[in-house]
Amino acid sequence: MAVRDRVSAHRERMRDQGFRLVQVWVPDVRGERFAAEAHRQSEMVAAADRQSDDQEFIEAVSVSWDE
Repeated sequence: MAVRDRVSAHRERMRDQGFRLVQVWVPDVRGERFAAEAHRQSEMVAAADRQSDDQEFIEAVSVSWDE
C-alpha cells in the first residue's frame, strides 16, 4: 500500500469518527528571524524590571469596582 493510500485511509477513518482536518501555519522556531525576535523580546522583558512601574500609576488612577 502506497503512502498516499495509507494517508487517505487514515483521513477517512478520522472523518468517520467525527474529526475534521485543520491545517495551521505556525512560526518556524528553527529560523534565524524567529531567534532574533525571541531574543529581542526577552531583552525587553528583562529591561522592564529596570523601568518605572507603570502598573502602580494605572492602579492609582483606576476605579475599583470592589469599593
